[in-house]
Amino acid sequence: MMSFDLINNFISWRMKKRFHQIELFMKYPDEVQSEWLVQLLRSASQTEYGKTFDFASINSYREFAERVPIVDYEEFSPLIERVRQGEQNIIWPSEIRWFAKSSGTTDAKSKFIPVSKESLEECHFKGGKDLLSLYCNANPETRIFTGKGLRLGGSTRLNNLENESFYGDLSAIIIENLPFWVTMISTPSNKISLMDEWETKIEAIAQSTIKEDVTSLAGVPSWMLVLLKRVLEISGATHLKEVWPNLELYMHGGVSFTPYRQQFEKLIPQENFHFFETYNASEGFFGIQDRAYADDLLLMLDYGIFYEFIPMDSAKSDLAIPLIEVQKGVNYAMIISTNGGLWRYKIGDTIQFTSLNPFRIKITGRTKHFINAFGEELVIENADRAIDKACEECRCSIIDYTAGPVYMKNGKAGSHEWIIEFDSIPDHLEDFKLNLDNELKKLNTDYEAKRHKDMALTMPRVHIAPRGTFHEWMKRNGKLGGQNKVPRLANHREFLDEILPLFQKNND
Repeated sequence: MMSFDLINNFISWRMKKRFHQIELFMKYPDEVQSEWLVQLLRSASQTEYGKTFDFASINSYREFAERVPIVDYEEFSPLIERVRQGEQNIIWPSEIRWFAKSSGTTDAKSKFIPVSKESLEECHFKGGKDLLSLYCNANPETRIFTGKGLRLGGSTRLNNLENESFYGDLSAIIIENLPFWVTMISTPSNKISLMDEWETKIEAIAQSTIKEDVTSLAGVPSWMLVLLKRVLEISGATHLKEVWPNLELYMHGGVSFTPYRQQFEKLIPQENFHFFETYNASEGFFGIQDRAYADDLLLMLDYGIFYEFIPMDSAKSDLAIPLIEVQKGVNYAMIISTNGGLWRYKIGDTIQFTSLNPFRIKITGRTKHFINAFGEELVIENADRAIDKACEECRCSIIDYTAGPVYMKNGKAGSHEWIIEFDSIPDHLEDFKLNLDNELKKLNTDYEAKRHKDMALTMPRVHIAPRGTFHEWMKRNGKLGGQNKVPRLANHREFLDEILPLFQKNND
């Protein structure tokens, strides 16, 4: 036992040392970002992309912004495809052999995001270590390293385009490349973690981790709930502290935690249990919750990423500004240039700044995931908070949901249609709908205006989906597990029209 205590004390001390470096970029954000821009341009100046835009002669942010175009995945993908085929020194000087396969929700074709050695080590690995650094600094008595961390990731497959390159979920790429000492304090084994078939993997993880001394959890909330409920079924325990008495931390990201918090608190009934959120995407590790119970994230500025932001209400979709010019409370699309070879790349997420000293953010949604069929500009943050409030008022909880528009027809006003899979169903659906609608009005003045006297929008339509509906839909689309997630909002009816027939004939 003494040896585990020594390991715990040593690793905790190392993690706390990094906190002083974090304080430096919090104090000097503009200087740190400017240095990274220079370093990125210098590093890539002799790549094909760097020569095309003459990176070597760029001496200021203004020159960078004027010369290098803002791109999305579709515009940048021909270059990425060449790298996947085996060409090198196209977008980044070091060899790129790993590609994070990312589609997230079911509405997008697969994207293959290049993961260089630098982005893996200086961004993704560093982000994981920094989360623990911030946690150890805030919790000096932690004993997290006396046990094992349970990780729930995706899978990796050999890229069939080039035998020496690989693709898979980012989480799987990280697991595949972790230092041996991290693997030693993690569970399950790499063999189980990297299994392809999701349902078989969940069962294998549950069976193999029950007897371990698990002190922390890491994974996407929706899939983690599936795993943890299976652990309880196998063990016969009423809550997770009976299975893992030393469990103290859950590190989560990928989707908003708000709709899931209530269920996790039931599974882990401990007042001082810690939930820490991360903002880790295939393109980079961007933010970490640095304060207990906060709903915002510290923007990490020394990970080899240069940030720019486009105001969502701007008339010019390519009018980006640097970090130093942002304002609080404005919805921004995030643009990144990275040590993975992405240049002025739209990642598709929208954020707001909650603090400018230091720079803290909250994720408000996706640039393509919203409902604005009637000028209501409903974003995911609004939906998550309204769902959470309605659940609180009606003493119920959800597993997942999606929503989209019901278009105006024959002179009738439109509405929003919701499909919700509940963990515990509200006693009265009409009360739930009323609470959902009222909360959306409070959170979104545009929605409130469109709901006035039912002129443009009428009361939301809500369907209760039977348990397993979203699981079945994701399975049919080949999207079970990993970083895949149910799309919360869409400005079209494609998802609604696919899901409703799965249960509507027997339920409506």
